[in-house]
Amino acid sequence: MSSRSAIVACCLFVLGMLQLQIASAQESTDEKPSTDAVSASRLPTGRLLTPAGISTELYGRPNDLALSLDGKLLFVKDWKALRVLDAKSMKLLQTVDSPGNSSLTGIVAAADGRVLMSNAKASVHVFSNDAKAKSQPSYRLQRSIDLPKESFPCGIELSADEKFLYVCLSKKNTLAIVSIETGELVKNEAVGVAPFDVAVQGGRIFVSNIGGRLSTEADRTAPSAETKVVVDKRGIASTGTVSVIDASSHELVDTIDVGRHPSSIGTLGEQVFVCNTNEDAVSLIDVADFSVVNLNVKPSKRLPFGSMPNGAVSSPDGKYFFVALAGNNAVAVFQHNADASPALLGLIPTGWYPVNVCCNEDNLFIANIKGVGARSIRRDEAKGRNSHDHRGTVQQVSLAQVADADQLKKWTDTVFENGHFPQILRSMASPNAGSATAIPVPEKLGQPSTIKHVIYVIKENRTFDQVFGDVKEARSEPSLCVFPEEITPNHHALAKRFGLLDNYYCNGVLSADGHSWATEGNVTPYLERAFGGFARSYTFGDDPITYSSSGFLWDRFLDAGLSFRNYGEFNYSKPPAGFKYQEVYRAWKAGEPIKFEHNIGVERVRNYSCPDYPGWNMLIPDGLRMDRFMKEFREFEAKGNLPNLTLIYLPQDHLGGGVTGRAHMADNDLAIGRLVEAVSNSKFWPETAIFINEDDPQNGFDHIDGHRSLCLVVSPFSKSGVNHSFYNQTSVLRTMLHMFGLPPLNQQDASMPLMRDCFTVKASNAEPYKAIPVSVELNEVAKPKSDQSSLEKKWRRILATVPIERTGMKTEKDEANLNRFIWHEAKGWETPFPNEFSGAHGKGLKKLGLTIDSSAIED
Repeated sequence: MSSRSAIVACCLFVLGMLQLQIASAQESTDEKPSTDAVSASRLPTGRLLTPAGISTELYGRPNDLALSLDGKLLFVKDWKALRVLDAKSMKLLQTVDSPGNSSLTGIVAAADGRVLMSNAKASVHVFSNDAKAKSQPSYRLQRSIDLPKESFPCGIELSADEKFLYVCLSKKNTLAIVSIETGELVKNEAVGVAPFDVAVQGGRIFVSNIGGRLSTEADRTAPSAETKVVVDKRGIASTGTVSVIDASSHELVDTIDVGRHPSSIGTLGEQVFVCNTNEDAVSLIDVADFSVVNLNVKPSKRLPFGSMPNGAVSSPDGKYFFVALAGNNAVAVFQHNADASPALLGLIPTGWYPVNVCCNEDNLFIANIKGVGARSIRRDEAKGRNSHDHRGTVQQVSLAQVADADQLKKWTDTVFENGHFPQILRSMASPNAGSATAIPVPEKLGQPSTIKHVIYVIKENRTFDQVFGDVKEARSEPSLCVFPEEITPNHHALAKRFGLLDNYYCNGVLSADGHSWATEGNVTPYLERAFGGFARSYTFGDDPITYSSSGFLWDRFLDAGLSFRNYGEFNYSKPPAGFKYQEVYRAWKAGEPIKFEHNIGVERVRNYSCPDYPGWNMLIPDGLRMDRFMKEFREFEAKGNLPNLTLIYLPQDHLGGGVTGRAHMADNDLAIGRLVEAVSNSKFWPETAIFINEDDPQNGFDHIDGHRSLCLVVSPFSKSGVNHSFYNQTSVLRTMLHMFGLPPLNQQDASMPLMRDCFTVKASNAEPYKAIPVSVELNEVAKPKSDQSSLEKKWRRILATVPIERTGMKTEKDEANLNRFIWHEAKGWETPFPNEFSGAHGKGLKKLGLTIDSSAIED
């Protein structure tokens, strides 16, 4: 793809009306009706959305859904509420708050019209309809069924006689059997690790255990919510089970081995199905003898991992079996045959990230947890948009259209085109060991590259305009620049000399998904469903259930016999007791030894990590981190053995850890400059490429898009100037792998363009770099309270409430407060915050006149 085509074809969130009809949604008082008729969206992942049928936009992230017994009402489990829709018109009839936030899944409709929904705060909410005789429903929260504390209820189901409620207690590794009449916990039966969903069939209760079987002393394990999970050598949860409980005795009678990450479970004729999300398969379990048949649900068997089935349902007549494929933004349509495995008929294009489905006599309904991205219209346009304004959708597709072979064929072709399947298959082609001349980014996988060492730097939480808004040559907005050249001289100098990407995006929105995108090139449904509160984990390498089965970037290198060294990634570090930023800074500058406590959750990463290099902690300067990297780098120089892959975590541009924001940022900037200076003056420079980017943009502000972020590509082969080509985090991963003849990790990075436009064939940028001193004192603190205005005191009090012990914030409010503090500290305490540019969507795309180039392909 040419640079111009890349700009046109791959920019985000394209406007225009294709085949999606957005149904108007009557929201609660703090929301506005969904009247925005955006029908085609280019995602930060590079994929295109053109959903079939009718979609209703909801503010939030719908993660489960159910139909009333008569099929007339559609109930949606949103992250903070119960949504009630007319199943025929798709009109949103009612929104009922669900205090305590949502869990990963779990909603069921009773025969008497009540709706039961699991809640993250250890309860099940029971909603009753007070308008049974009226045409319009009037649901209210009738009562809560309390469950054991810290249990995190997920999937729920009613017994056949509706006397009992079965609830998966994720953090207790049990199935709760609850009396509907009294709310009493009748029994808490042990099952597997992290039970996710439950189904009833043939007098038995079937429970999917997303974390698999319980571990033994002989197993390799890693903790998830204080439970030891069986993992493989990469640290990824490696088993999956279904527990079988007798519905009369409530006793466990058997455990069935299925695939990795068994999630949604249900019935299919005389069988029970379970979606093995981390194996792109569905297990069909015979209820008579518990034998298992695995069904590959990828749209093409040649595709690598990444379809991620996580919801399924059969049509009422038993003719069809529908499977939601989160990674393909599609629903697979299978023909159900009781005497043979279901046969794939075609694919239905959906919204972003379908997580569950249900069906009545006329229509299929799909919950798209990310919908069309973070573009929810919750406020007047003048007040702007935010990357946490989640815009999930619920989609209706007519079964009559599904039965139309020509229509299904068109939909299938659309899914293949939107998902870049041809490109994925080309990128996964067998390595070509031909005799081509070595260039930085080879034409074909396996051809020689001039790059023998890649240094991958992961930073924290900045958008493009926040740092490069003052670069006139780029698409920038100076008024949004809070860390201009005077604070970040090295960022600016490196961008000027080695190239500036102004069309680069983060795939995720916060650290929990950002580090997954940055190291795995994918995010699993388990993590995407967790935005209702991250009750099990806010993962930074500390939850093996989170990870994709395709593994991490370093796994590709190590499994190919290449070398790897980690500096800080997935590492929670603590200074000595009583040490805050200033104490650490003073000891560092005085040359005193400081020993940090480390916690690295992934064993393989731990085995290849520098023991002296601290990871996440905002009380530790990046300058100290760089000193400790330099110590080992000098040893590599002496021995001539710089690893093929070096990963360096420099998080100080996150801010908020005890000094001023500009001191944090200047510290990060100088560390980056020192790194490039050392490498460019070393013997390794002629064969090295340094990729520097952010894990996520948090919910910062940018005049084009809040996902737009920083990426610097530094190498003797770097191409100078402003580069408008579309790239994202998965482009970085694919490019680094490609340089070493290694295939992409999964469907996500396989579909992204290689970063060829960042490089020249000859090393025309080989001169060593000299780090530029920063003008900010790295331990700069706020002026005394006596000299602070009332507004400054207010914002500093607010900042003190923002937790920094983990890589990400605990709440959206925390994230917003940090960004607002950064703005006011840089721009003035009375300077209005730029709401109109805040978050995922600014005002720049329409002005750029960007459209979809459907004929453009990348090869």
